[in-house]
Amino acid sequence: MELPDQVTETFVDIAGGPARVLRAGRPDRPVLLLIHGGGTDNAAISWGGILGPLAEAWQPVAIDLPGFGGTALEPVGGPVELARFVIMVLDRLGIDRVIVFGVSMGGDVALNLALLAPDRVAGLVLIAPGGLVPIFRSRPLHLIAWLGTRLPDPVLLPLARIAGRFTEQALRAIVRHPERLPAAVVEEFTREARRPGGGIAYGRYNQATFARNRMINNLLPVVSTITAPTLIVHGADDPIVDPRGSQQAAALMPHARLIMIDDCGHWVQVEEPERFLAAALPWLETLPEPPL
Repeated sequence: MELPDQVTETFVDIAGGPARVLRAGRPDRPVLLLIHGGGTDNAAISWGGILGPLAEAWQPVAIDLPGFGGTALEPVGGPVELARFVIMVLDRLGIDRVIVFGVSMGGDVALNLALLAPDRVAGLVLIAPGGLVPIFRSRPLHLIAWLGTRLPDPVLLPLARIAGRFTEQALRAIVRHPERLPAAVVEEFTREARRPGGGIAYGRYNQATFARNRMINNLLPVVSTITAPTLIVHGADDPIVDPRGSQQAAALMPHARLIMIDDCGHWVQVEEPERFLAAALPWLETLPEPPL
């Protein structure tokens, strides 16, 4: 996927191999750490369309999590393990304190990062974040989803390859208006879905977060302990992540604000980038600048 001219692609050595990092902006400005979502997402898909505007006044750093995009590392599992991986990347980059953006699964990772290392998180921007519901949608749907996570690899891997052939249908299930998606995003999403091993890392995340009758990663009981300033942005017509989780989290967190985007689905920053930036950029200006 073609990225703005000011974006550089680098690789950071982590135990087991290199992790891809996209960087832009001014080195004298605070870092915005961008964490992509699940499925067959990656840093370029989730953030490529807004890296340019963010780079005008900030220093965005977007990473590919293990098994996603250009990070050809073995998947590490659930959100706690992914948050620990993010900390390793920050350590390798020499970055101490960040404002964390996270979408969907990445929002779950961002919340866990704030719980694991609160001194490193100067603020949170969460887009339709995962990890904020006790069950998936309804008990029957939750049971079906849980059964899917129990499939053995000899069944799961071929199914993931088959699913990669239906990327257009998958996109329609994510957003309210598929026609608003940039062609480059659709092409990259398709490539990622059809890549050997595409989708397996998200499968590992789901295996780590689904129990038979509950979500293991439900953070609602503990989000009140997160004191970092937080902006939660959620599409009102999100078909994937129930907006009620964001509403409850915003009510529980001591310094959280919720903005609902009407006529918009799960992928707010991709489907409605202008409206997302209109919400996020003024909010960022209200934060005390974290040390570089």
